[in-house]
Amino acid sequence: MQYQSTRDKSISVSAAEAIKTGLSAEGGLFVPESFPSVSLDEIEALAKKSYTERAYFVLSKFLTDFTEDELNHCITSAYTKEKFETDAIAPVYKLNDRAYVLELWHGPTCAFKDMALQILPHLLTTSMKKTNEDKEIVILVATSGDTGKAALEGFKDVNGTRIIVFYPDNGVSEIQKLQMVTQEGNNVSVAAVRGNFDDAQSGVKKIFTDVAYKELLARNQFKLSSANSINWGRLVPQIVYYFSAYADLLNNGEINVGEEINVVVPTGNFGNILAAYYAKKMGLPVKKFICASNENNVLTEFINTGIYNKNRDFHTTISPSMDILISSNLERFLYDLTDRDDKTIADLMNKLNTSGVYEISADVKAKLQALFCAGCSDDKETMAAIKEYADKYDYVIDTHTAVAMSVYDKYVAETGDVTKTIIASTASPFKFNQSVLIALGGHNEVVGKDEFTLLEELSKKSGMNIPKSLGELKNKSRIFDLVCDKDQMQEVVSDFLMVE
Repeated sequence: MQYQSTRDKSISVSAAEAIKTGLSAEGGLFVPESFPSVSLDEIEALAKKSYTERAYFVLSKFLTDFTEDELNHCITSAYTKEKFETDAIAPVYKLNDRAYVLELWHGPTCAFKDMALQILPHLLTTSMKKTNEDKEIVILVATSGDTGKAALEGFKDVNGTRIIVFYPDNGVSEIQKLQMVTQEGNNVSVAAVRGNFDDAQSGVKKIFTDVAYKELLARNQFKLSSANSINWGRLVPQIVYYFSAYADLLNNGEINVGEEINVVVPTGNFGNILAAYYAKKMGLPVKKFICASNENNVLTEFINTGIYNKNRDFHTTISPSMDILISSNLERFLYDLTDRDDKTIADLMNKLNTSGVYEISADVKAKLQALFCAGCSDDKETMAAIKEYADKYDYVIDTHTAVAMSVYDKYVAETGDVTKTIIASTASPFKFNQSVLIALGGHNEVVGKDEFTLLEELSKKSGMNIPKSLGELKNKSRIFDLVCDKDQMQEVVSDFLMVE
C-alpha cells in the first residue's frame, strides 16, 4: 500500500518512507491511498485472539511493505505484560449495561500515548533499514503533556535516533513535568517553551518545513522525523485498540457481532478519535463518534458549526493534554470528507495558518455531522464527573477521562441514545493526582503535600496501586532545566546536535 499527502496527492510513498519522514515536504500529512475492508466474520474471529494477534491483523493491512517477521518483531517487542502490567494490554472495564471504559493507560508512562509510542521506535528503525537510510534520525516532539514522556521512553537509547521534546512551560501537570525532566538516555533532550502547546507545535512544524535548515542537517548526517500523531506510524497503532475493544465486548457476550456501538473520545489534537473513525471505514460497526473537549472547545464549535476558529482565549485547564487550539489530525479527516481534494485541504490549512479561521462547505459539514457529535466540559463539570463516578461505581478516573464522561452524560440526556458505548480512558488518575484528590475530597486533601504524598493519598482513596514508573520518580534527579522562547527552538535543536 502506498501513502499520499493530504496537500499534494501526486506524492506517493511506501509505508516505511511515510513513517521515516513523518511529514510530507510541503507540510501535508501522509494517509493510505485506500482503506482495507474488514468483514464481520474477521471481526468475530478477533474475539478469541490476543492483543498482539489483533495488532498484527490490523497493522499488516496497512504496512504491506513490512515482512511478517519484521511486523511481528515490532508488535511483540512493544506489547508485553512487563511493560503494560496486564496481558490484555488495553483492557475494557464495564461500568454499567451501556457504558464500557477502554483503559489505554497501563503502559510505562501511564497514558494512552504508550499504545503507539512503544511500537513506533520499532516501526521507525525497521523503516530506516528498509529504505537504506544512512543518516541519524532526529525525532522532534511537541507535547501537551503525555506524548513527550511516552516518546522519550520509547526512543531512549534506540540506535540511530535522537529525540528532542518541547513542552509548554507551566502548561503540564507537575507529574508530567517530572516524568520528562528526569528522563535518562544518551540520545534524549527536553526543553520547556514559553507559551502554550500550540506555540510548541507551531515551532516544531516550522523547523520541519524549513528547507535550508533541513539541508544543513543533511550535510551533518541528520534527518528529521516526528513522534507526534502527524506521523502515520504513531496513528496506525491506535486503530488497533478500537478493534480490540469491540472484540472484547464480543468475547464477553456484551454485544452481538455486527451490533453498532458509540465511541467517546476526549481529544485535543483529533488523532485518537480519528483512529476510531478509520476503524469504522475499515468495517468496525460504529454508530456515532462523540468528540469531548475541555474549555478549549475549538473542536466542539467546529463540529457544531463547520467553522474552525483558533482565534480565541487559550485556557489552562486541569486536563492539560487537551489544551490545544490547533488540531493537527483534523487535516486527515477533512481530506477524507472532501473525497481527497488536496487543493481544498491545502487552501484550508493556508487559511488556518494566515488568518486562524476556515469554514468547510455545506456538503462536507453534513457528512461531518452525520457521523460526529461534540460537547465540552469545563473544570467544574470535570471535577464533578470524577466525584460522581467514584461515588456511583467506585471507579476513579483522571481529568481527561472525566471530560469524556461529562460530555457523554450530557449526550445521553439530550438524545436518549442508549447504544452501548466505548469511552476512551486516556490517562491514569495518578498522573493528575492533585486535581483528582480535590475532586474526591476537597482542597484540604492536597494542602501542604508534595507530589509523592499525593500519590500515596490517592492510592488509599482509590484502592489502586501507584504505578511503578510514577513511584520511582521520587528518587530520580532533574536532568533538564532549559526554557526557551518559541523562536529559539531551532537553536535548541542545533545545540543538541552540535551543528552550526
